[in-house]
Amino acid sequence: MIAITGGGTGGHLAIAKSFNARLVNKGRKSVFIGSTSGQDILWFKNDENFTHKYFLQSKGVVNRRGIDKILSVLNIIKLALKCAIILKKHKIKAVISVGGYSAAPASIAAIITKTPLFIHEQNAVMGKLNSLLKPFAKGFYSSYIKPFYPYPVRDEFFDAARIRHELKTVLFMGGSQGATAINNLAVNLSSKLKEHGIKITHQCGKGAYDDLCARYEAIGVKVGTDVDLFEFSSDMPKLLSKADIAITRAGASSLWESVANALVCVFIPYPHAASNHQYHNAKFLSDQGLAKIIMQDDINENEMFEILNTLDIKEISTRLAKILTKDKSNEVIDDIINLM
Repeated sequence: MIAITGGGTGGHLAIAKSFNARLVNKGRKSVFIGSTSGQDILWFKNDENFTHKYFLQSKGVVNRRGIDKILSVLNIIKLALKCAIILKKHKIKAVISVGGYSAAPASIAAIITKTPLFIHEQNAVMGKLNSLLKPFAKGFYSSYIKPFYPYPVRDEFFDAARIRHELKTVLFMGGSQGATAINNLAVNLSSKLKEHGIKITHQCGKGAYDDLCARYEAIGVKVGTDVDLFEFSSDMPKLLSKADIAITRAGASSLWESVANALVCVFIPYPHAASNHQYHNAKFLSDQGLAKIIMQDDINENEMFEILNTLDIKEISTRLAKILTKDKSNEVIDDIINLM
């Protein structure tokens, strides 16, 4: 039995889901240890691929101050002791951390109980928790930090991949919570895209649908005809596959899922991400000529339209398809099983 721990955001949880899918394919059983905060419950409460799920009342420590920080640390220690009992109960042979504050209790429990700990760092800039725990880990995996390991993306993104040849559909995507800057850009570009016969797919995030409907209709862009607008999609592989270019944030999982799908991206990194890691994630591809980066404060509709029409999407899409392949994305789990 293996424990997968971590979460908080969709990026961390996508990795947990990918790892578990690969474990299931190999006939391995696993439990999930996450948090009552963040999106952990939403993602995994009803996931039958885990034999057991535990959602603990863990909270972040990094941005807290004074007595609040001390209380948070004490809470993590208390939860780590609880996790030690969980590890013993299920005879856990290894703990895989996918990062995020909810990974702390089970990761510390692994160290206390001398259970092999394996860490996956998603981003180009290492998180503080992973920096702290890395010396205690039996295995550490990153697609940005040497030695490089292919990013573990679910098979569905590879299965839905295609080489793009021309620009017919633009996907605006700000993550499950949406992104105001990307939502505004979509509306401001929509008339010009409509004039040029380019379809719009817009994942706007929770709570933004009604306002955006009104804004689109006010400028003569019909929702349901000219633009496919929705808050969130539960079928991301299909969503990506329909698009020829995506304008999106640069969270690690979103970035690598796009690579697996051979989807060309213009990244608008979230400017307040810890250590500006979204920018560095995107720069990894941009430096290879495989993506474009526009900083949020530099968004200009005319410039963006020019970028969309001058990108050689066939050449970039073809190269992206060779960066990450389905067989390579198994390497992290294969290595963990071998080291166990």
